[in-house]
Formats: sequence, structure tokens, C-alpha cells
Amino acid sequence: MEDIRNVAIIAHVDHGKTTLIDQLLLQSGTFRPNQKMDKRVMDFMEIEREKGITICSKNAALRWKNFLINIVDTPGHADFGGEVERVMQTVDGVLLVVDAHDGPQAQTRFVLRKALTHNLKPIVVINKVDRENARPHKVLDMVFELFLELDVTDEQLDFPHVYTSAKIGFAKRELDHSSTDMGPLFEAIVRYIPPPHPSARSYFQFLVASLGHSDYLGRVAYGRVASGKIRVGKPVFRLCRDGRCLQGNVTALFEYKGLERMQIQEALEGHIVGLAGFEDVRIGETITELEDGCALAFVDIDPLTISMRISVNDSPMAGREGKFLTARHIHERLVRETRVNVSLKMLDTGMAGHFEIQARGEMQVAVLAEQMRREGYELILSRPEAVYQKSADNLLEPFETVHVDIPLESLGGILRSFSRRKAEVVKMQHHPNSVCIEAVLPTRGLIGLKTELVSLTRGRGVITHLFKEYSSHKGEIPIQRSGGALISMEAGISTGYALSNIQERGRLFIGPQEDIYIGMIVGEHSRPDDITVNPCKVKHLTNMRSQGEGRGLRLDPPIKMDLERALEFIGPDEYVEVTPRSLRLRKKSLGLSHP
Repeated sequence: MEDIRNVAIIAHVDHGKTTLIDQLLLQSGTFRPNQKMDKRVMDFMEIEREKGITICSKNAALRWKNFLINIVDTPGHADFGGEVERVMQTVDGVLLVVDAHDGPQAQTRFVLRKALTHNLKPIVVINKVDRENARPHKVLDMVFELFLELDVTDEQLDFPHVYTSAKIGFAKRELDHSSTDMGPLFEAIVRYIPPPHPSARSYFQFLVASLGHSDYLGRVAYGRVASGKIRVGKPVFRLCRDGRCLQGNVTALFEYKGLERMQIQEALEGHIVGLAGFEDVRIGETITELEDGCALAFVDIDPLTISMRISVNDSPMAGREGKFLTARHIHERLVRETRVNVSLKMLDTGMAGHFEIQARGEMQVAVLAEQMRREGYELILSRPEAVYQKSADNLLEPFETVHVDIPLESLGGILRSFSRRKAEVVKMQHHPNSVCIEAVLPTRGLIGLKTELVSLTRGRGVITHLFKEYSSHKGEIPIQRSGGALISMEAGISTGYALSNIQERGRLFIGPQEDIYIGMIVGEHSRPDDITVNPCKVKHLTNMRSQGEGRGLRLDPPIKMDLERALEFIGPDEYVEVTPRSLRLRKKSLGLSHP
């Protein structure tokens, strides 16, 4: 095992860790020099490439000199923190990637704390040192202060560091050194990341950290061989988390070579491999060769803070675009997702066709819904709500630590917004043209904050957030939407003539020649109350000539929302209708009982 290094790459979102993996794979000889290689090759999901973020943790393996380096790429967004937590037990060290200008951010603290809790050896990688505004020495001091805040040991405080530019493809131990490749980073991994520690047990033990699928072999469990060795065809036992012990056989073993999954006949202690043979295996379970063997401890996941309802699409346009429409289809898909994602939980609502999903944040549920719509599902989503807990004599709600970086002229508007959302400002740092604010506010106060921040800062604000704790309920927070809804009172096809009159009352979400049904939200009212409108009204022909005859209509471009923004916009009595080709906003009740 001395030639094995198991390492996870952790960072805040958009600090360059996936691009760094591209360079490690390329310069280790994993790809041919003339082989065409996409950027961010580890982000192979379509939605990951569109959003520019990593959503699921993934494995890769490379060889450098005589060493086998197993790499685990992890998400950088706080909503997908469960992906980071469950892989920590499969590695022996981490590369903490930090932007050379931005420095440590909210997710940097989260992933570093998780790594240090598992006593993993960190290597700090100061990335993007080629930027004009890079400040690597200052950022290194900020990382050192972060370690001090986390109350680490003297050994953990003595961390090695490497300066890199993943975009150009070089690494160096000191800024004044000369380097043209990633050699110094490879040397640091081999030198400072320890090999797997030998286990005191001689029999086979394997902890399931993630799940995959093979078209021929079914479900594949991925994790690290904690002790012993295993061969294909050998009988093993699955120790479930509810205490059951189920017997099966190992039908296949896999290991990674680069990004490819290769079948092997035997796996040894310390290796990160895939194992097939149990169709219903779940994350956190132990597979061992002894029926009376002990189960390996699995990491505790941070509490889930957001709850949303996913229901069967019951709108008049249901079934036009999707293939999977029934409650059975949606239930089976959600069950599959909760099996592979430990930071999602599905609860029974007691109502047919309605399912409650608890998650880390609204973005996590929005990504799930986006994946489902691309697979052909139709569904409706409710407004996100906080997950409450009850103590002996108090109602507890989740709180988040929020960091915003905004232009100086937007400070007043942001502080007023924080005040409405029951936020407490903890720290404020002034820079020549911007202000960095750290605040603590209830999770329900985050709903809609991102959209408001974009509006107040004209797109120049940056926001990150991280779960802090459960604490006493802060009281009522009013719905933050400034305007009411423009609700259709007729079904049919929208006309330019009708929309030209309606746009005087607010902002439109639809254009002409779109299908409309009664109760559908076609725009945002300029005033707080909801009103009904007729977007299908046509102009009747007459024999009389009017003064404006022949003059063209002028319609403002409609606002097209993505799924995240739509979820932030809707109120408690509204739904987002999600179909493979459309996103529509509607009232829960489709009658005409609205104002």
C-alpha cells in the first residue's frame, strides 16, 4: 500500500478544482498527447456544464512515476455538501484549493472543517496565481487564520502549500521558483499525503460511499477496501443500517484508470473500487466476508434545512410533453435519487400524488427537478419552506451564515433587505469599490434573497451561504415579493392585442401565441395585490375606422425565469409547473376565486 495515495480535492465553488484535475490527468499521461480532451472533463453531466459547477462527486485514478493516485472530485456549492461529507472516509488527505484573489470563502470553511474532523492531511493549493489581481501571500495568511479559527492541532497547522495556475498548467512551491508543469504538486501529494493505514483486521470490509449503475450488472457500490482483500465470485454479506444481514456474491469488481472504469479480478486493502452483486445496496452500508463481522461507522450528515413538495402535474396542459406523468413514476424516481444522495430525504405526506422532499437548499431540489424534466417527467413544485425542530419548550429553525460581496452604492438597499429578513450583521469589511458583509439569518430569509441581490446590485453582487445551527424562531418574515400576480381568467392562446394592454399593469412572463389556462400566472403586478386579466382577448373587426388603425403593437420582451428564480418568486398559494419543454407559474387553485 506504500505506492497508493487516496486524495479528495475540495474547494469553494468556482475556485478551479475541476480545471486542476484536468491538468493532473493530462500531465500524468492519462490521455494521449494528440487526444482531444474537453474542458472540465470531470463535469460530464449536461447540467454541470451549463451551470459551470460540480454537482456529484466523481472518481478518477492516475499514475505518476510508481504511484497510484486515486482522486475524488467534490462539489463546491454548499447545497451539495452531502457529496463532500460521504467521501471523506475513502481518502487519506485533501487538496484544499483556494482562489489567489478571493481567498477562503464560506464553503472553504465547511469542507476544511469536515476534512480536519476526519484527521485528513491537507495540502493548501493557492490557485489562479496568474491573475493580474492575485494576492497569493495575503490569501495564504487568510488560510492560516482560517486554520486557527477551526482550533486545529499544531501538526495540522503546519500544512504544506503549493502555488498553481490550473489554466496555464504549472505548479511551484514558492512564487520565485521556475516551473512549467504540475511536477511540484505531484511531489507534494506523494510526499505529504500518507498511504492507507493498515487495518488490524485481516478479513474483507468495504464501506459503500457512492453508487453507480451498469447496464449489464445492475447497481455498483463504490468505496474503499478498509481491510482484507476480495475476489470476483466470492460470497459476502451486506450489513444494512437497520441491522439486517443479507448474503450475496461479488459478480464484478471495478477500478478506475483515468476516467474509465476497468474490470478487475481482485481488490486489495486501501484501493478505491466498485463492487457489483447487491441490487438494493445503499450508501453507508458495510460489505464484509464474515456474517458476524462488525459494520464500519458512517459519517453523520449535517441536518437538512429546506422542505418542498413535489406533486403530480394536474394542470389542463398535463401530458402534452412528458412521458412519466403518474404518482408511481415520480415516487420511483425520487426513491432512486434518495438512495444515491444522502442529503435528500423523502417523506410521506398522506396525500396521493404529493411527496415532501427535504434537502440542503432550494438549488439542490431545483437541480433534481431539472434532471427529472430532461428525463421526461412532468411535476409541480411548491414554494421552499424551512424544516423546523421542536425542543422541550421552544420552536427551533435553521440559521445560515451569509457572505455577500457588493458594490459600495448598493450597501443601503442590502442592509434594508437584511433587516426585513431578520438578519444580524456580524462583520463588515470596506474595500475601495466594494463591501463584504457577513450576516446570520434564518434559512427562510434566504428565499428570494439571490434574486433581490441581483436586482439591487445590477448583477454585480456575489452571495454564498452555509448552514450554521438550529436556534430559536425569529418571528414572522413577510413574503418578500414586491408585486402581486397577474392571473389569467381565460383559457386559449395569448394575443399581442391583449398583452399590450396587460403590460401596463406589470411585467409579463409570456409572449403572444402561447397556450394559456385559467389560473396561470402570466406576469407580475406592479402593486402588491393579485388581479385577474384576459391575455387571450382578441380585437374584433368593425366597419369603423379608428385613429390608431394600422399602428403596430409594441410589446416589451417577456421575463423568462429559470427554475431557481421561479421557485424564489412564487408565493405560498402558488406552484411551478415543470415539463420537459416548459416552465409555467400557476395558482394552487385554478378556479376564479382570486381578486
